[in-house]
Amino acid sequence: MNNNKILEKIRKKEIANVVSIKSENLDIIEYASKLNYDAIHLDAEHGSFSVDSIERICQLAISCGLTVTARIHKVSEAEINLFIDRGVQGIMGPHVDTFEEAKLLADSCLFPPLGKRSWGGGRGTEFGELSFMNKHNNVSNKLSYASWANDNMELTIQIESVKAVENLDSILKEKRINRIAFGPHDLAADLGFPGEPDHPKVIETHNKIEKVARKAGKLMVGDYTNSIRFEESAVEMLSKFKN
Repeated sequence: MNNNKILEKIRKKEIANVVSIKSENLDIIEYASKLNYDAIHLDAEHGSFSVDSIERICQLAISCGLTVTARIHKVSEAEINLFIDRGVQGIMGPHVDTFEEAKLLADSCLFPPLGKRSWGGGRGTEFGELSFMNKHNNVSNKLSYASWANDNMELTIQIESVKAVENLDSILKEKRINRIAFGPHDLAADLGFPGEPDHPKVIETHNKIEKVARKAGKLMVGDYTNSIRFEESAVEMLSKFKN
């Protein structure tokens, strides 16, 4: 495991470059590493990843010095464990509508005493091998490794429903959440404007979310990160080439 490059860039107020993928593509991970990207983001909510493919992606990406983050299917302890035990160091929870859901995400991602993360034997806990854990600065035992892992876990939630907006003040009381993300299409649909993420009412609601979130001391997901979606960029490239 490596230090979380996204969090390092945020702390330095520098830009982290991220490639987002929706399916296993090991070549892209190698290219991203050679092009000095910082992280690979797995869009598992709308993508197709098996546990084995997440394992292979993390194995290669971490070996190449890249941080791996993921948007999961839904916020649940079992779902989160599948990703963080493989070596994922950042979880985005979609459709977070309540404080309880935000709390569940944080509890599931962070080791005690900060959370309730289960201690596994995978890459996320250096396979339970203390000699691997000791390679990290200031780590001498499992407890100090857990502290290191907590310091390198980035937590994001998506606000993408009317219910979430109504509960926003309560949700933002979860201090362990680092960043807030929008869900433009889902929020538009829930506001009564399906297929219109740029509708004035949607933009107005986004502005409200951002204002309240920043007042609560949260970052927005676009702060200090520059992301490219591989599948969409490939379609654009192929279209330009054909024309």
